[in-house]
Amino acid sequence: MSGVGIGIGQRPVNRKQRAVKALWTGIWLVYLSAPVSDLLHGGHSTGVRVLGWIGLAAFVTWYMVLLFRTGRGERNPLVLGSLGVLAAQSTLLALTLGREWLVLFVYVSIASGAALPLRMARWTIPAACALLTAIALAAQDGLSYLAGLLIPALLGGFAMTGVRELVRTTIALREARATVAQLAANEERLRLARDLHDLLGHSLSLITLKSELAGRMLPAQPDKAAQQVADIEQVSRQALVDVREAVTGYRRPD
Repeated sequence: MSGVGIGIGQRPVNRKQRAVKALWTGIWLVYLSAPVSDLLHGGHSTGVRVLGWIGLAAFVTWYMVLLFRTGRGERNPLVLGSLGVLAAQSTLLALTLGREWLVLFVYVSIASGAALPLRMARWTIPAACALLTAIALAAQDGLSYLAGLLIPALLGGFAMTGVRELVRTTIALREARATVAQLAANEERLRLARDLHDLLGHSLSLITLKSELAGRMLPAQPDKAAQQVADIEQVSRQALVDVREAVTGYRRPD
């Protein structure tokens, strides 16, 4: 596909498609406004703000890479390790910088649903929510943020499992459709081969027989030999017409 649009389950193949995917993935980062606001107006020292920006950038980069690589053949232990890194970053940032950073656990839950099969995500999503609850209890005034983050974390994570299954089903259907199309094309080629065999086999046998007969008649009966040659010409022309009709029917779209 050379356009900008990307079908469900299709990987971007050019810069425009990668930019579109990055836009649709990155638009949900708007909910990181709380950590950004904390860095800008939270009264932290310059050193803390610098470290906070670095931590936030590292988290977003790791999160985007994980989502972009989803479905490209990674083994589940590698994905679990990546999610563990995200959870560790979220824990460190929330404990050191404050309750505004608890929102990072929502992204950990969403990444779990998007990157892991359902049999594993049904455990990792509640685990991310449990870790969110524990850190909220440990952070100062974290309980005031917990109610507004726990439900989005649960719903967002399990919603992404549905999106993942939709993508997998779409890919399977696309592959099945391509297989059916290939099988249909192969069957059509076999049909054409059978038709050509039936058409040309009879005609060539008749041409061979009449050619031998004309060769035997030529010295003594030139008139009858000429008739046989005329029959050969008629059979050849009819065979050519039949072949053209068969090929035309094969090329005609259904």
